[in-house]
Amino acid sequence: MMLAACSSKHPDPAMTVNGKPLAEPEIKIVDFQLVDCGHVWDIDNDKAMTNSLYWLRAMDCALRLSPAEARAEARRWPAVNWENAFKQGVLLANGNVTPVERRQFMLRLDAFSSDFPSSARPLIQLWRDDQMGLLQLSEERTRYHHLQQSHDAELDALRHQQVNLTKELSVTRRKLESLTDIERQLSSRRSPDASDSGHAEKNGQPESKAPATDPEETAQP
Repeated sequence: MMLAACSSKHPDPAMTVNGKPLAEPEIKIVDFQLVDCGHVWDIDNDKAMTNSLYWLRAMDCALRLSPAEARAEARRWPAVNWENAFKQGVLLANGNVTPVERRQFMLRLDAFSSDFPSSARPLIQLWRDDQMGLLQLSEERTRYHHLQQSHDAELDALRHQQVNLTKELSVTRRKLESLTDIERQLSSRRSPDASDSGHAEKNGQPESKAPATDPEETAQP
């Protein structure tokens, strides 16, 4: 006690209980941004899996992979638990997947929704909402593509119909022109006959020529 009284350093009352100093808690936060992307996928301990910072780093690393590399890495993590299903989904999301494939890995992840840890659930939900938005966008594009195809088909049918109508109109015009030529020819043939008959029938009676008589014959008794 005498030595303690002579000491120049006094214990901090806030850090003591019953005169005994408390040990400082050891709080270690892993900075996953410093983890190399080549090793981030092999981390599978509980502390990392329940840490949203790990999953943010995993999403960042997935973006750096080519589609083929992302698919190959996803095959290493069969969806036997929520961690693997989420890893697989994060990887396949950047693997140029089809809408059918995207929906499949979403269903695999949803099968483990009851196992999501509370610390990672908000991030998983945000990621899931983003994937659902991509699915909806893909469906809208497919619907627009079908409508565009239907519209193009209707336009082609109308063009084909217009071509046929133009051909029919051309044929009809040629027929009319031929009939007009025939009527003109017939009319020109009937014109002389009509003029002759007009001279022959004057005042409604046909003209008749009296036989010529010899004056001498008329003078004889």
